[in-house]
Amino acid sequence: MISIIGGFKKRTKLEVINKNVRPTSSYKREAIFAILESKAKKNDIEIYQKKCFLDLYAGSGSVGLEAISRGIEFSFFFERKKEIIDVLKKNCDKICLNKNYKIINDIDDFAFENINYPISAIFIDPPYNLKPFENLLKKFLNLDLITKETFIIIESEKKTKIIVPKKLKIFDTRIYGKTKISFLSLKESSY
Repeated sequence: MISIIGGFKKRTKLEVINKNVRPTSSYKREAIFAILESKAKKNDIEIYQKKCFLDLYAGSGSVGLEAISRGIEFSFFFERKKEIIDVLKKNCDKICLNKNYKIINDIDDFAFENINYPISAIFIDPPYNLKPFENLLKKFLNLDLITKETFIIIESEKKTKIIVPKKLKIFDTRIYGKTKISFLSLKESSY
């Protein structure tokens, strides 16, 4: 089991399916939110109130649920496998007091058009054998889902080369063992 590490649901345990899921560790989640909160504070960006979080290839939902615990208004979880979705739903019901989440059982043709909140952050953490980054980033740009106040976080294998569309930039990269965490934003963003 893993736990929420910050916010009003701190220390709440989350269930994890043992097969086919690689949950983002508490150490990496703490680093992700420290970087997001630091960048937001330095640039006077509100990342929680009246904003949503997208957790793609959600698994246990630990990152999107961490965002809920820290105050994000709504999280969208995208996951494909039924047995994983069952555990994800239990975790969401444990953390989300006001049903402020939606689980979308789709990964290939995301229903991004139905997102009706400004997006604070998009977390992409697919199985390491998949490399959907370039296509997803282009889709987000084509649908105008990324603003100057949107952060994109990609968790990948350390050796994975991420091809970034011209309108985006990687503004920070961290290595944790075999894992690379990349932080992206629009090029026109001031950070």
